[in-house]
Amino acid sequence: MARWYILGLALCSYLGVAWAATLGVVLTEGGFVKGENKKLGLFGSYVDIFRGIPFAAPTKTLQDPEPHPGWDGTLETKEFKPRCMQMTLTQTDVRGSEDCLYLNIWIPQGRKQISTKLPVMVFIYGGAFLVGGSQGANFLNNYLYDGEEIAVRGNVIVVTVNYRLGPLGFLSTGDENLPGNYGLKDQHMAIAWVKRNIKAFGGDPDNITIFGESAGATSVSLQTLSPKNKGLFKRAISQSGVGLCSWAIQRDPLLWAKKLGEKVGCSTDNTTILASCLRSSDPKTLTLAYHLQLTHLPMPLVHTLALSPVVDGDFLPDVPENLFANAADIDYVAGVNDMDGHFFAGVDLPAINRPLVKVTADEVYKLIKGLTVDRGEAGANATYNIYTQSWGEKPSKEVVKKTVVELMTDYIFLIPTQKALDLHVQNAKSGKTYSYVFSQPSRMPVYPSWVGADHADDLQYVFGKPFATPLGYLPKHRTVSKAMIAYWTNFARTGDPNKGNSDVPVSWPAYTSKGKYYLDINNKMSKNSVKQDLRSEYVSFWNSDYLQLPQVANISQQSQPWPVLWISLCYHQGSCYCQPDPRVATGECKPVLTCCLSCTDIAQELVGQNKSIGGVWILLKARGGA
Repeated sequence: MARWYILGLALCSYLGVAWAATLGVVLTEGGFVKGENKKLGLFGSYVDIFRGIPFAAPTKTLQDPEPHPGWDGTLETKEFKPRCMQMTLTQTDVRGSEDCLYLNIWIPQGRKQISTKLPVMVFIYGGAFLVGGSQGANFLNNYLYDGEEIAVRGNVIVVTVNYRLGPLGFLSTGDENLPGNYGLKDQHMAIAWVKRNIKAFGGDPDNITIFGESAGATSVSLQTLSPKNKGLFKRAISQSGVGLCSWAIQRDPLLWAKKLGEKVGCSTDNTTILASCLRSSDPKTLTLAYHLQLTHLPMPLVHTLALSPVVDGDFLPDVPENLFANAADIDYVAGVNDMDGHFFAGVDLPAINRPLVKVTADEVYKLIKGLTVDRGEAGANATYNIYTQSWGEKPSKEVVKKTVVELMTDYIFLIPTQKALDLHVQNAKSGKTYSYVFSQPSRMPVYPSWVGADHADDLQYVFGKPFATPLGYLPKHRTVSKAMIAYWTNFARTGDPNKGNSDVPVSWPAYTSKGKYYLDINNKMSKNSVKQDLRSEYVSFWNSDYLQLPQVANISQQSQPWPVLWISLCYHQGSCYCQPDPRVATGECKPVLTCCLSCTDIAQELVGQNKSIGGVWILLKARGGA
């Protein structure tokens, strides 16, 4: 009897695959491509997946991307391609390749008919314009940016793309000899490829949304502002980053071109010679010329980020704040995590994550002074006063630390995001505007209990990890993920996050000049989740009072070389955890029960490929709570 039961299950599974609609081989402008058809669960949905489709030719060092010449026969697109060349965490080698301009596509399919005219969502990854890849971190062949959950649950096509990073993506002399923005131009070429080819995959070329996180969110913002993208996409979502962020634009690119030029042996006498020499340099050597200083940072981390987009007079013809008319007909969602600045605060003041260690008032003032160097002592004093006004005589350790995180969140992410929302509204014609705050508390097991949503905490929910790896999550996390996928894919479908194929827990009103509404996203959403005037006192301070103070310096003038980009690391079979701290280089760690997936591929670099890496997406009870 058991034998017949097993045979019946096998037959059902076979018939399920046989009945499923699939694209099979698809003709693109470069030639035929063949992906794979995957079933999600025994009785689940189906998705066609194409990994590693070239959207441009192999790159030439520090030159604009070029169209791919095409190929003969059928290209097997079943494996992810390498990331674009970037330094490893140990900084002794590189990972990835110069031949890296590939994209990946997920298409949900029915059982009888292939999908047609689906909305398209193109994702741009973050990583400080220095690291990252279109598939994201990998744990047990489960990639962070796997698009299948979004595709199937939202009935949309998901595309993720590679783009050049670091010196190879963003080095510039600030003139026509080495204009820069190669990474942005890669993104643009990928979006244009999707526009021309996605119909063959069942997508609607007239309904494309771009979305991204951190540096990817800033990239999304800049793509909406570039005149080169007119007509290529209809909508955009920026998660924790916009083109107005202090780190979004490098204002003194020649300084950094000379620094790296000297490191690789180039003459810096004039930009013609320098640009020619940099282009002929070994790509690996040039990538490693950018070195991360890990101790004794002379200023806040955010002011050390050096390799970013530039105003080149072409792709970005002006500073971002003057380009919002180009986004007048683009529907736009932008938001932040409520403690986006926690990671940065932990790097600048490691005591933030040490419960028994105080952060002193002097340390807070010193950090503020480093952030506000452009307005000098007057700026530091005004900023310190507004952020400490509620402290009283003896603020608790927690109050002081939360103040620092709020300060960093405001300065690095929230204030520029609010300004971008206002400028989008002011310049809008048909484009609608929406604002949000993501506030689901961090699940990192060793963080203090008061920590909210840290930088990048939203990604696991947008990409449906509570469904893809259910044993690592609780029901409340699936509630958050379901809501975010619904809002995001409804917006991609209709331009309104409330209208589409998916039900949403709360109606999300538009952000307007008269009603600055935002949605507070977490697992306890109700009508009270719709709020107004996000941190208005601090927004007014930074965008008005602070700017009226006399400027005494340019932030870019005091930008010192190499930023710390340590993130929380787990390694050695998942049994160690390291705070953002230079001691990780010597392997000093704090014991913990598990490690997070986002750390795993970085951890592999630390311990070597011959050591096993253990871990799950996150500890079930992060801080002993439910």
